[in-house]
Formats: sequence, structure tokens, C-alpha cells
Amino acid sequence: MTINCKGELIDLKQPKVMGILNVTPDSFFDGGKFKDEKSVLAQVEEMLLEGATFIDIGAYSSRPGAEAVSEKKELTRILPVVELLIDKFPKILLSIDTFRSRVAIKCIEAGAALINDISAGKQDEQMLASIAKLKVPYIMMHMRGTPQNMQQQTDYENLLSDILFYFSERITAARTLGIHDLVLDPGFGFAKTLEQNYELLQKMNLFQTLDLPLLAGLSRKSMIYKTLGTNAQNALNGTTALNMIALNRGANILRVHDVKEAIECVTLNERLMN
Repeated sequence: MTINCKGELIDLKQPKVMGILNVTPDSFFDGGKFKDEKSVLAQVEEMLLEGATFIDIGAYSSRPGAEAVSEKKELTRILPVVELLIDKFPKILLSIDTFRSRVAIKCIEAGAALINDISAGKQDEQMLASIAKLKVPYIMMHMRGTPQNMQQQTDYENLLSDILFYFSERITAARTLGIHDLVLDPGFGFAKTLEQNYELLQKMNLFQTLDLPLLAGLSRKSMIYKTLGTNAQNALNGTTALNMIALNRGANILRVHDVKEAIECVTLNERLMN
């Protein structure tokens, strides 16, 4: 189970860690933290040293109810960061968290390696065709609606069946255009209630029937801190607990704010499995 990132085959049979870098002022956990070159470089260097295979950069906050950001502003925020990191770390594998095809194209041209789309191509009708032309790995997430209204769209006939159907349709659309390197993200926290998030995690292994790598993005989310009666800043221990469960349920990539702890999860899970 491999994906081709800039000519390098990444084997996902051994789970990998994707470190999160948000260059937004309003992300739910680290909004506004990384707003200058020094802080960006320090954070990314730390995540790489701790063992991150990918760094995922986002310039459009997708937290529930987040303010919409124009394409121009998204590009203004993200492109300089991509260029900075490629210059400083030439071998870095950058993932671009965007649902806009133009942002995807510009960032790949600047040296990024893969695209992480919360809408699986549904928010921009040119996205799938653009990915096919760029020939880069594509992470497609399950979501209904937009970040602004997704939490009003949690009425499912059958949660798992509906998401499996969604992915089968999106996979077919991608394959038809010649996109081969696909990763699936069930979308924890996106158009799902607290109870639905836990049902999704409990049954996450069902997505292995689609025979594609799985990404789990659980890091410091409200499904953790609301259950524990705390906040995102105090949700690292809960994140670690659920990351271990995600690995046990077949996750191939952990998308996290805290790389060191996620790498420890991967190491311990590997020992457990072997």
C-alpha cells in the first residue's frame, strides 16, 4: 500500500504521521501561533525531527462555523509558507489542506507533494481534473455541506453505509479521471454529532473494504475534550488514547498537532501487532 510523492514511494503499511501546520488566525487549537518565518520554521523542524513523514499546511480554517476566506487570501497566506519550507527543507513532503483547485495547482507548482481536500472535490468541480493533471496523491475526506453549515447536516439514514457510499462514488469519479494515489479520511468532527464520531471510530475498520489507505484526524478535536469536560489545550492525552484505537482499526496515517506522541503510538502499536 504505497503512494508516490515526488517520485518517492511511501509505504503506508507501516503507519505514518502527518504534522499539522495551520497558518490561519482562527483554527480551533493553534490559530495565530505561526505567523512569522521564525515560528513556522521552528515548528516544522521540530515536527520533522520528531518523525513526521508529511507536514499538512492549512490556510483556511475548517472548524465548525469558521469564517469563509477568499481564494486570494488563502493563496496569500499559504504560498509564501510553501516556498519558505521548500527552500529550507528541500526534501520535505508538504500536504496542502485546500478544497480549491487553483490553490492546489499553485502549491504543487511551488514544490508541495500532495493535496488534502476536506470536500473530496465537491466544493470545486475542477479539483479532480486538476489532481489528475498534477499526478499527485489526493486525500479525500467525508463531509456534508461546508464548514459554515456542516453541523446542521448530521441526519444520516445509516452513518457507515452513507459514508461508504459517498466514498465509493468519489473513488469512481477519481479513478475515471486516472487518479491512482488516493487516501480516505472519514472526517471526524465534520457533519457528525459526538455520538456519530464515536460510532465512526468504533467501526472504522469497515473502510478497509475499500482497499485504500486511511487517514485519521482526531487530534485535540471536540469529540475528545467535550467527552472529558476540558478543552483543546488539555486534550493531548485523550488524543493519544484515540489515536491508538484508530491504529488498531486500520489507520495508515495519523494527522496530528503533536508528532512525538503520535510516533510513540505507532511504535507501540507496531510492537503490539508483532
